Amino acid sequence: MDYDVLILGGGIIGCAVAYELSKYNLNIAVIEKDYDVADDISFANTAVIYDGSETKDDLMSSLEHMGNSILAEITRKFNVPFKRIGSLRIADTDECVEIIEDMYKTAKSRGIDNIYLIDDQGVYDIEPNLRVGFKKALYSENTAVICPYDLAIAYAEVAFDNGVNFRLEEVVQDIQKMARGFKVTTNKNKFTCKVVINTIPGDNYTIDLNRTVINDSEGKMHYLVLDETFEHNLSNLVMKINSEDKFTFQTPTLSGSTLVGINSERLLDFDEILREAAEILPSVTKDNVNSIFYEDYRKDVMFIDDDQLMKGYIKVTGDHYAHITIAPSIAKMICETIVDNLNSTLKRNFVDKRREFYRFRDMSKEQRNEIISLDKRYGKIVCLCNQVSEGEIIDSIRRPLGARTVEGVKRRTGATFGNCQGAYCIDKIIDIIARETDKKLTEIVEDSKNSKVLVSRIKEFEGI
Repeated sequence: MDYDVLILGGGIIGCAVAYELSKYNLNIAVIEKDYDVADDISFANTAVIYDGSETKDDLMSSLEHMGNSILAEITRKFNVPFKRIGSLRIADTDECVEIIEDMYKTAKSRGIDNIYLIDDQGVYDIEPNLRVGFKKALYSENTAVICPYDLAIAYAEVAFDNGVNFRLEEVVQDIQKMARGFKVTTNKNKFTCKVVINTIPGDNYTIDLNRTVINDSEGKMHYLVLDETFEHNLSNLVMKINSEDKFTFQTPTLSGSTLVGINSERLLDFDEILREAAEILPSVTKDNVNSIFYEDYRKDVMFIDDDQLMKGYIKVTGDHYAHITIAPSIAKMICETIVDNLNSTLKRNFVDKRREFYRFRDMSKEQRNEIISLDKRYGKIVCLCNQVSEGEIIDSIRRPLGARTVEGVKRRTGATFGNCQGAYCIDKIIDIIARETDKKLTEIVEDSKNSKVLVSRIKEFEGI
């Protein structure tokens, strides 16, 4: 066998599974079709960490509740930005009041603590800047925000340092059952393995014949990122419940901006999005909007398909709006199952630590002077908006599973996510990537094979 375990898909769940399994004496590889792991993470790089109180599904609730507690510990260990901000779900009609009252009763029956039904005065004590009317609210102290890309990278880096082989730019073409184990065919290789963990959503292979493909999109999520100059942002996640499945929310991000989300059955235009956003932030205008983007909205449709568990095949099917929250708990469940089946033993030399790195904008003056004295490149600011130094960008490229694309650098460092949207620093980032990877400027891509940033040089000059 080439490997004991092959993990298909390098998203947040694939990386979390790789980390958990890397604690054991197993030969493991992750196969990912893109240039980088976790390439499907939302552009905003801010995710809400739920506590299991909002979903009707008992299994999803338990996975969220478990993931919420695991993430508090794992983020401290790996130096991943994580902040408990609390959440307020507000209702302004009798119908919506019934929704949050049922949510509260269900949460209590599940044993979820630190959640309360409160009236208007209690809400304004928690969130004095709220400027919209309502009848009742549901408050949870458990809700948090996290940088999901940083979490996925942390999982992957620690797994990599503990021997997991990450095979990037390989597309899985088929999975076949053999007499003993499996054969996985990619566009570059053929591998044999004892166990396959398939985390690629939506794809079916030979082994999946006669299985249902889930079409789990339930509408669109529209996002507005408001710049840091917006003066009326709120300190908690505040969600206005409009119906059973329709809501508008705002949440502070870890970078200091504000994220507004609106779900809808159809794609809304900019004016419609702005009107919906004004229901929760009445003073918002188009001048406050830094960027806008869309995603499919998926609800309660992720599960672990273990029908062929005894043969060594596990498939994580579907997607879910809280997949960042439930990734750690799913990974632990899968790991326990695989370890039992393969009778694996723990590594004695497992290193449960992420390699250190520096965030210049979060350092004190004394710390900055100290790191600059060791490496002057940390004193050269490339991204003025987010105070990202050249040293950080170089480190993001040289680290385990380092950035090879502009998007990889952006997500690892936060460069270009400021108010200028990269107008000042994008050319400097391209130049650093080319220099560090020994490539021509015209070979640098934004995110994937067909996304070159610079198409060609100007003919009148010998070089660029």
